[in-house]
Amino acid sequence: MASFHVSVPHALGQETARVRVEQFLAGVEREYAAHISDVRGQWSDNTLQFGFVASGMKINGTLAVEPSAVEVSGPLPLMAALFRGRIEQTIREQLEKLLA
Repeated sequence: MASFHVSVPHALGQETARVRVEQFLAGVEREYAAHISDVRGQWSDNTLQFGFVASGMKINGTLAVEPSAVEVSGPLPLMAALFRGRIEQTIREQLEKLLA
């Protein structure tokens, strides 16, 4: 199975980075409510296990807020694997803006 992995460095400190990530994710869930469903997430310390359904595809993964980077990774459904590069690029761009 194909997978994705993005790591974006930051200099915010772990707590500030996590607060920004949490606020961003809440906004994404509201903004894309018409396009995603079955959104779930569970934080354990500074690691979020997440999942949702988009365009009929189940997406899940892990988002880890580390002291100097945020890492997002997970498996991709076969149909989404065709767009892995674009998916990773979009995640990277959004995180870079968020953590600047």
